[in-house]
Amino acid sequence: MAAKAIFERPKSLSDKEFTYCPGCHHGIVHRLIAEVIDELGIQGKTLMVAPVGCSVFAYTFFDVDGTVAAHGRAPAVATGMKRAMPDRVVFTYQGDGDLAAIGTAEIIHAANRGERITTIFINNAIYGMTGGQMAPTTLLGMKTTTSPYGREADREGYPIHVSEVLKELSGVVYLERVAVSSPAEVRKAKQAIKKAFIAQIKGLGFSLVEVLSTCPTNWGLDPIEAMKWLNENLKKEYPLGVFVDKVGELK
Repeated sequence: MAAKAIFERPKSLSDKEFTYCPGCHHGIVHRLIAEVIDELGIQGKTLMVAPVGCSVFAYTFFDVDGTVAAHGRAPAVATGMKRAMPDRVVFTYQGDGDLAAIGTAEIIHAANRGERITTIFINNAIYGMTGGQMAPTTLLGMKTTTSPYGREADREGYPIHVSEVLKELSGVVYLERVAVSSPAEVRKAKQAIKKAFIAQIKGLGFSLVEVLSTCPTNWGLDPIEAMKWLNENLKKEYPLGVFVDKVGELK
């Protein structure tokens, strides 16, 4: 009797091995996105935009068409692609150093206009690719290469809560913050990503899923310690939950 495969690589992922640091959650999120694309049957019509940062490597791991955008400009590029080809499913894959810093204007105005694109936003509270500098999402007291004594509110300001800001914009139709630090959370994150894509497919407006992620290398922790730090610190600053849902129940 021939063996039956019960777990395999999604068709929407390339066969290249991930090159992310050990313990990084990018690989988990990549797989969830690819599984959703496969299940929705949209691989041939999906376009991805990856900007500067660790997320720039996404174009080598997804087996879909796409492009690379300048730092922070992925929502602007995705807007142009979607307006020029409205039948395509366009998503951006962005980190917090990209989306919440140099890309603040782009994400806010794309969301406010209700652009029919989907953004997957990875929040690990630090700049990953460029050396561990303080990001807009860095927690108070958190040490980085540019805040070696810990972030202070009167010097560097407070952490920016992107989802809480975007939920006030009328163009947003789906917005959820998730994590992938447990099997149950992984399943829930996949459902959130699927709903965000369905919001676009239905032409409802802008959708975004924020994913809390580890960055063991720049946090100076091993993968297990980083997971614990995320659960004990990052989730307290950025509570998980649905902020906007105009999509309704999935059938």
